[in-house]
Amino acid sequence: MAPLNLSFDLPLHIAKGLANETLVRNGGVIQDTSGQVVMWLKEVSDASGVTPQVGAQMLSGIEPTGALRLALEAGNSFATQQRLGAISSQLSQVQGMVAFATAGSMLTLGVSVLGFTMIYKKVKALEGRLQEVQEAIANVDEKIDLSFYANFRAALDLAQNAFSMSEQSNRRSSALQAINRFLEAEHVYADLTDKELSRKSQISNEYLLTLCFAYLAEMRCYLELGEYDTALRRFQEGKAQIHDRIKRYIDILLTDNPLMYLHPELKEFTNLSRLTQIYQWKNPELTENSVFEELRDGLLDFKSDFGTWLDALPESVVPKSDVKKGFFGISADGRKAIIDRLPKVVEEMESSIETYQRFVSYEYEIKLLQKAKVPFSKWMKMKPKATAPEGANLICITPPKPVAL
Repeated sequence: MAPLNLSFDLPLHIAKGLANETLVRNGGVIQDTSGQVVMWLKEVSDASGVTPQVGAQMLSGIEPTGALRLALEAGNSFATQQRLGAISSQLSQVQGMVAFATAGSMLTLGVSVLGFTMIYKKVKALEGRLQEVQEAIANVDEKIDLSFYANFRAALDLAQNAFSMSEQSNRRSSALQAINRFLEAEHVYADLTDKELSRKSQISNEYLLTLCFAYLAEMRCYLELGEYDTALRRFQEGKAQIHDRIKRYIDILLTDNPLMYLHPELKEFTNLSRLTQIYQWKNPELTENSVFEELRDGLLDFKSDFGTWLDALPESVVPKSDVKKGFFGISADGRKAIIDRLPKVVEEMESSIETYQRFVSYEYEIKLLQKAKVPFSKWMKMKPKATAPEGANLICITPPKPVAL
C-alpha cells in the first residue's frame, strides 16, 4: 500500500468537501459518497481543544495551509477576496464539525488512542456518575448495582500488565485471561443495559457506554496480539449488540410524541432539521419532509396532550425527582423546567449517535491494518514529522487515493 500522508492540518479539499456535503464524517473517518475512506481522524493523545486562532490570517480557527495559503499570498484582487470569503464560510461550518468531533462522545477518534489506561479512566468516570445518581435516589426504593465495576477495572489492570511483559508466552497467557474477563463483563453489562432500557431509567446510557468499553477492551487485546481476523469478527459481533441498544435508547428519548422537541419555546435551541438528522440515523432514506409528515398527526393534539405527555415522560428524559408538582399536578415551574430540559435530551441523542459512529469507524482501522499488514504498535505511533501546533488536537491521516474497505 502507498504511504499515508499525516498532517495536523485539515487539507483544504477535505474542508470544502465536508462543507458542501460531497464528503461526510462518520466518527473518526471521512468518506466520499460511495463510502470510500478519504481520511482518518485521530486524536492527539494530549488533545486539549480545537486549534486556537493565532495571527491575522487564521480563518475560523483553522490555520491556512496548502491551496488556501497560496490563495492568501496571491494578492488582494476583488475576485480573490470573494473566493476567500466563500472558503472562510465553508471552513466556519467545518470548525463546528471538528469541535463536536472532539467532544461529542466518551469514545475517542481512533481506536489506537483508546488504550487500557484511558478505558480505565473512562470506566471509572462512569462508575462515579452512577454513584452520584445512587446518592440522588437514596430515598427511593431502587438500587444501582456497582459491584461489577471493580471486576472490570481489575481486568483492565490485568490487560495493561500483560502487554508490558517481555516474555511472549507470559504476555499471551495473561492477555487471554484478560479477554475472558472482558467477555464476562460484556454479558453482565448487556444484561444490565437491557434491564435499564426496559425500565426506561436514567442510567441506561451509563451501562450502555460501559458495554461499549467492554467490547473495545477485548478488541484492543486482539489487536495488541496481532490477531486482526479475530479482532474484526468480535468487533462486528459487538457492533450489532451496540446498535440495537442505542436504537432502543434513542426511541425512548424520542418519547411517544417527538413533536414536543419542536415546542415554540425551544425554537432557538432545536429545529426540524436537527430532529431529522436523528431520524435519518435510524433510516437514511428519510427526508426533512417525510419526518414532518410522520410528526404531522401530533399537531392536532399538541395542546390537549401536553399534560398527558409530561406525566408519561420516562426517567431517561427527566428524573421523577426533578418534576415539581403542585396541587393540580405538575406545576407551571415544573413544566417550564421540563421544557428547558429537552434541548439537553436532543444533545444526548446526538451524543449516542456520535458514540455509535465512532464505534463503527474503528472497523475501518482494523480492516486497514488487516489489509496493509501494518503492525498495531507501528500504527499507534504514527504521527506527522512536523511539530504539533499549540492546541492541535487531531491528526489527519490521508491515503493517496480513496480506499474501499
